Amino acid sequence: MNNRRLKELDLLRFLAALAVVFFHYAFRGYAKGDMSAMPYPLLAEPAKYGYLGVELFFMISGFVILMTASSNNLKVFFISRVVRLCPAFWVCCTITFLVTLAVGQPRFSADFYQYVVNMAFLSEMLNVEPIDGVYWSLFVEIKFYLMISVLLALKKIDRIEPCMVVWLLISAVAEVLQFEKLRSMLITDYAAWFIAGATFYLVWAKGFTPLRILLLAGALALAIFTAVVWAASIESKYATDYDPLIICAVVVLFFVIFLLIATNRMSALQRWNWTALGVLTYPLYLLHQMIGFMIFNIAYPAIDPHVLLWGTVAFMIGVSWLIHDQIEKPMAQSIKKSLSISFKLVRAD
Repeated sequence: MNNRRLKELDLLRFLAALAVVFFHYAFRGYAKGDMSAMPYPLLAEPAKYGYLGVELFFMISGFVILMTASSNNLKVFFISRVVRLCPAFWVCCTITFLVTLAVGQPRFSADFYQYVVNMAFLSEMLNVEPIDGVYWSLFVEIKFYLMISVLLALKKIDRIEPCMVVWLLISAVAEVLQFEKLRSMLITDYAAWFIAGATFYLVWAKGFTPLRILLLAGALALAIFTAVVWAASIESKYATDYDPLIICAVVVLFFVIFLLIATNRMSALQRWNWTALGVLTYPLYLLHQMIGFMIFNIAYPAIDPHVLLWGTVAFMIGVSWLIHDQIEKPMAQSIKKSLSISFKLVRAD
């Protein structure tokens, strides 16, 4: 097992988070009409492609999750996922809930039941509105974690490659033929990204094989297909046009970057410590959207939009760092310790 931290992935996480932030702040919030009162035409055109930052997150997750799962220990995997997901989510969900109650009206609202359901990660299951719309991606991640957990429970993580072949084939069929139940259950619209990330991890850890090359080629094709189809489906929603060639170019760029990482061609980036950027991306992702829109709705047009947008981005980055350093990190350590003790007690019994 090789769990060496790849600092270039921390940089990639931060860039993915920024892409999503600018997608929301400079494009989606105003384009949708009911989120943000502030337009930002200077960046709207490039920012509209920032939604692909989420797909990049899924690709990173595929790489990192398989690295974590390579221990072949379900307990270790479970603890690592709880520690990673819960502390920052609970803090950011609480902050967003309180800010929404304080200044969200009339555009945004929240109630205590909604808050409790969100805190329990049950909003999708119970069909309750999320406190912040970005939470949808967490449920995609959790479904991927469950798939990996099944392999770990069955002691079959070493058989993940044939499993990914099957998942890729099912996903391609489900996406082309629009089998909705399969799409939801097996997250087929994002499967390509997880498969690509996991396969690149295997390349990084063990090298290329013909099967891995085929997996990457298939994942690339499916990733392009799903990204282009999704963009076409939201053009009317946002009253804009997406260029399929730009989408293809961005997707290919993601794969090229991971190819360089997997073959250690980006080791020069290891000279810099990007970890500080990497650790703040999760709270930044969770916190930025709704609170940012509320800031815009309160302060625009009284404050210049350039000052408002860039100031809000800087503010969110700063707050995210404080959340990680002062709250998330100590909470994570405490939860990890408690879970480890609990598992030892259960084992002793």
